[in-house]
Amino acid sequence: MTRFIFYFIFYIIPVISFSQVVTKTPLPDTSNIRRPKLIVGLVIDQMRWDFLYRYYDRYLNDGGFKRLLNGGFSCENTFINYTPSVTACGHTAVYTGSVPSLTGITGNEWWDYQKGDFFYCTEDDSVKTVGSITDKGKMSPRNLLVNTMGDELKLATNFRSKVIGLALKDRGAILSAGHSADAAYWYDEKTGDWISSSYYIDELPQWVKAINSRKLVDSSYQYNWRTMYPLETYTQSSTDKKTFDYDLKPYIGKNYRFLYVTPYGNTLTLEMAKAAINNEKLGMDAYPDLLAISFSTPDYTGHTFGPNSVETEDVFLRLDKELGDFIDYLDEKVGKGQYLVFLTADHGVSQVPSFLKKHKVPAGNVDVETIYQQLNALLAEKFKTPDLCLGIFNYQVYLNRDSIDIKRINLDSVEQTVIPFLLKQPGIKDAFSQKKLSELTLPAKIKKTFINGFHSNRSGDIQIIFEPQWIEGLLQGGTTHGLFNPYDTHIPLLWYGWGIKHGKTYREVNVTDITPTLSSLLNIQVPNGSIGAVISEIVK
Repeated sequence: MTRFIFYFIFYIIPVISFSQVVTKTPLPDTSNIRRPKLIVGLVIDQMRWDFLYRYYDRYLNDGGFKRLLNGGFSCENTFINYTPSVTACGHTAVYTGSVPSLTGITGNEWWDYQKGDFFYCTEDDSVKTVGSITDKGKMSPRNLLVNTMGDELKLATNFRSKVIGLALKDRGAILSAGHSADAAYWYDEKTGDWISSSYYIDELPQWVKAINSRKLVDSSYQYNWRTMYPLETYTQSSTDKKTFDYDLKPYIGKNYRFLYVTPYGNTLTLEMAKAAINNEKLGMDAYPDLLAISFSTPDYTGHTFGPNSVETEDVFLRLDKELGDFIDYLDEKVGKGQYLVFLTADHGVSQVPSFLKKHKVPAGNVDVETIYQQLNALLAEKFKTPDLCLGIFNYQVYLNRDSIDIKRINLDSVEQTVIPFLLKQPGIKDAFSQKKLSELTLPAKIKKTFINGFHSNRSGDIQIIFEPQWIEGLLQGGTTHGLFNPYDTHIPLLWYGWGIKHGKTYREVNVTDITPTLSSLLNIQVPNGSIGAVISEIVK
């Protein structure tokens, strides 16, 4: 007891006294800390860097892309520095400055070894859909293991800043907005409405209900889909089409999913963005707000038709015009020089293999489903245990570790059976055990992308590398992305508005550098998992 009293007198009381002195000190004057009123993040789902210049001559002078290029700052060599280069990982990296090995977002979906189940990146059965009677809103950011720039902005302003994420895809909205966001909104293809989750709100705001009541999807379908310009002017695309006319009227009131692949998906996203700014009063007070917008349509169009299609070109030409109109809206509503915009992408895309082969470029499709079935049969025969392979996704083989443990099978023996089998498959360049990442003889840059992408509980046991321009599945057509190759990982990064001087840099930067740069501009802490560096050319 005497010792406790001694401790209290000599340690606690001085601290109390000191704290009393400190509280009498006037609060520091923060009026000289300059911040934009609104930060607008534009993430274009599946936009390769070269799209900035592939269609440059066709972009409007007062459109979005030329205005950002000619009036802002461009980081011409921005790369994704992890695998797999897919939507969930991309949006997460942009807003956390981190990589899958830390964020836990190792793909759009994964097998979670800790929980023993298959998970979609934002699924959350503990919450309810807000805005419809479907289960499309049973989503949240709880699978994200680190915080985001939006979270740090909220902390820095004692939660006075507003943070909102929106996209047609739930993962595009949720993983951008973060844990403490005021709201995230995404599209329910079963109803044609914008919805959310009880993680954020209990009921849709009146302004969202008003947008839903307008049935904008049905009114968009009325216009069908014809090219913005005469078809013969689409010389940057390859097509044998003599006409271009998608009749959308039959889908009115019946098929709201088709919106994804049409340019009207971008149109509705920007309508939602304008409504959010207006009704939530974003950028209207002394505290900076964040609006994270993701354009999902280019991804659906690209997967379906490929990057060399008229459909993709038309989507980008229309998006260019609509982005220009949106910048005009920001000028009017928030004020010129009062907002900061950055534009980037979550990943790129490979050309359609059949298109490349037609032009004598090596390419192909890896039949992953057949490989999976044959691999399980091989393992079952050798180790007398069925289903030792849980699946092949995210370019990784997920082994059934529980069965291997229960049957006391040597894991190394299983891997030494799997790897030689994979190396015999057409289109597979290499395969290696994730446990031996540090021993790989790959080029350092490529090796690092795999290290950055590996999370022990959410990644597979064996990593697969395809030959360049070989893609996973899609044997009947279409294309995809996900590897380290430049067509999948070289993305645009444009900065515009508040505090941004015109210019460009050809120095290589990473997608994980975006958030540290924004944090530096805003004078706030970087997110807790950030590994990126400040792009010094931006903050000078």
